[in-house]
Amino acid sequence: MAGSQLAEGGCACGAVRYRVLGPPLIVHCCHCSWCQRETGSAFVLNALIESDRVQLQAGSVELVDTPSASGAGQQIARCARCRIALWSHYAFAGIGEQVKFVRVGTLDEPAQLPPDVHIFTSSKLPWLELAGSAAVLPEYYRKKDVWSEASLARLQALLG
Repeated sequence: MAGSQLAEGGCACGAVRYRVLGPPLIVHCCHCSWCQRETGSAFVLNALIESDRVQLQAGSVELVDTPSASGAGQQIARCARCRIALWSHYAFAGIGEQVKFVRVGTLDEPAQLPPDVHIFTSSKLPWLELAGSAAVLPEYYRKKDVWSEASLARLQALLG
């Protein structure tokens, strides 16, 4: 998904539809045990994007306060009807509600957003083998070491 291309997605029941305007800042594949528990899966794939670039087209979401490993918590936006998680707002790193962590699996074409980085692989399930060009890190990272210059500039503009 490059440039000004659009991506669309929604929940399982079809009540919520959203549109993503432009490319994400970065795509995380998180293997931490918290994400495993929250998703009931081996990992979660999140596309981080400025909140104003994610437009709700139909339906409504309910923000659910959820604990996180950092202790700062997160809010998970879920379809008010089928309860599918669509995106999160994390309280850490000073970004709060300014950045949505969009669940890539809720996109109509999730294959267009492969991970840029695998994080917290120290708690990755042992049977999962990682392949491809994405960086693989045992824990989290410093943004300046992983993010593109363009994404860092977008984040700086967002944070002022």
